Amino acid sequence: MLLEKRKKLMLVFLIAGSVLGISLTFYFYQVFFSANTLVESDQPYLLKIPSNSVYKNVVDQLYEERVINDAVSFGFVAKILGYQEAVKPGLYQIDPKMSNLQLVRMLRSGQQTPVRVTFNTIRTKEDLAEKISANLEVSKEQFLELLQDSVYIRKYGFEEETIMSLFIPNTYEFWWDTSAEELFERMHKEYQIFWTDARKQKAQDLGLSQQEVSTLASIVQAESQKSDERPKIAGVYLNRLRIGMPLQADPTLVFAAGDFSIKRLTAKQMAIDSPYNTYKYPGLPPGPINLPDINSLDAVLNFQKHSYLYFCAKEDFSGYHSFAVGYDEHLNNARRYQRALNAANIY
Repeated sequence: MLLEKRKKLMLVFLIAGSVLGISLTFYFYQVFFSANTLVESDQPYLLKIPSNSVYKNVVDQLYEERVINDAVSFGFVAKILGYQEAVKPGLYQIDPKMSNLQLVRMLRSGQQTPVRVTFNTIRTKEDLAEKISANLEVSKEQFLELLQDSVYIRKYGFEEETIMSLFIPNTYEFWWDTSAEELFERMHKEYQIFWTDARKQKAQDLGLSQQEVSTLASIVQAESQKSDERPKIAGVYLNRLRIGMPLQADPTLVFAAGDFSIKRLTAKQMAIDSPYNTYKYPGLPPGPINLPDINSLDAVLNFQKHSYLYFCAKEDFSGYHSFAVGYDEHLNNARRYQRALNAANIY
């Protein structure tokens, strides 16, 4: 009789243990593998984890933004996989219906989503700092501080006046938490990639350094938005440099004045005492007056050979220019353009 009771009791324990085991197995399966992110959404979420963040910052943001449905199960998996002590900063794309296991593994391993950074049409260092840092953790102020740090930029072979030459306008991919120093290092590598042996040889053939090519390209770019005309304009300035004639480039005066709204120069602006006043001082100015793009840089390196020494905007406001070999011809072109400006009330 006692033996029968023991058998029944063991059977009860076995059944209870089996039920408990099945329940626990099902629970753990749910915790690890069931969908726990954006369960009511079909759009991904971009999670930004700032540098020096701790686990609580991450889980609070995920729960408050309703990215995870169950913070307790997420925390359990994070604890088991050691993520609570291994938070990595960065930008992470969290897709709908991810499991805790998928999410924790992604965050723990630092599988960031890259950020595309595009910068062009840049005039000043402030413009560059704002554009390049717009979608990154680094602030405009942090990057601008390095741009203006003469000791730091000399490590890369540049001065305060020429540092803009380092940056080749394009679209690049960065990690969101890239530091200002890492940005500089990456841009230096891109600069080295751009300046191939062929391009270096062309600059040498012109008698210009790479930085001087950038400076001239910035003037050419400011003179014309028509990419097909830039090699011709570059040829004019190279002709002037070759014979020692002042560049007399209006955009350099606009830069010296610090007023990019100027559409028509006055005698006052022509008299500005600045190394960027190419009417007053011969040769190239100290550095670029904007951030020349690849088209402008190549326009200088592949300039059009001709005898023109002058050019003037066409009176039809097409954006193209009239070119002249002699000064008298140039004056006639200039008068036509000035009459068009007057007629359009542009002063």
